[in-house]
Amino acid sequence: MPLHVATDPTHGGRWTSLRAGDREWLWHRTEPRREQAVPGDAFADAGGLEECVPTVRGRPDHGDAWTRPWTAVPGTAGGLGGGGVAGEGHGGTYTVECPDFRLTRTLRAVEGAVVADYLLTATPGYRFVWAAHALLDVSPHGTVALPEGAAGRLYPDGGAGWRPFRWPHAAGTALDRLGPDDGTAVGAVVDCDEAAVLDGPDRLAFTLEAEGQPVSVALWRNLRGFPDDVPYRSIGVEPMLGRVFGVAEAGEGDAARVPAEGEVRWRLTVRAEAGS
Repeated sequence: MPLHVATDPTHGGRWTSLRAGDREWLWHRTEPRREQAVPGDAFADAGGLEECVPTVRGRPDHGDAWTRPWTAVPGTAGGLGGGGVAGEGHGGTYTVECPDFRLTRTLRAVEGAVVADYLLTATPGYRFVWAAHALLDVSPHGTVALPEGAAGRLYPDGGAGWRPFRWPHAAGTALDRLGPDDGTAVGAVVDCDEAAVLDGPDRLAFTLEAEGQPVSVALWRNLRGFPDDVPYRSIGVEPMLGRVFGVAEAGEGDAARVPAEGEVRWRLTVRAEAGS
């Protein structure tokens, strides 16, 4: 089924819609701070898919790109007034300038899928983590499919500490099951380059390609356990460059690294299927 995406270049390049037929896959919540956010602010969780780079946790909170305006590259569909909407026959290229790097993203439709091509330019040796921080509107009956037995890191709280596990079982919990809501919230990073979310007859699949760089898929499984004061349900399935949430904690091979030519390229492909 053809998948269509809408973005908001003015506010961090955020993906605001990911729709297949009548199904909207991206989850949203009202967050008045989101549109007023400036670099250095605490993360304002409005849902959608946020571009988190050069880190997810740590400083800057959820990275440096989500609070900055993205600029259309002249001569692309986006630069010709495409409104940041990519579907069949549409696309666009946008760039964001951050203190230590420049990130360029091109969105296009290929055989019903949404394909996002990325180019990050920075000083050789620069290390970073990137995540397509996708918060999904999935029922408590939904599941996540990752390779059985894949190595992972479980983050039991909001800190940098983690412990190893094998997908999908960690600390007595089947992380592939996205409900029922039980008042818990955990994060995990799993060593793989593909993920699928299944909810009733519908399926959403992610594939990440990044030659020479560490790739993974992060899971944010918040079953009304976060935040402490007013908890809500949110499910994140997040293709990543790197194997940790925070670049400051990254060991050897845990973060992407800019090679001698000064640029890193990667591709994210998203496909949707709908049952009858």
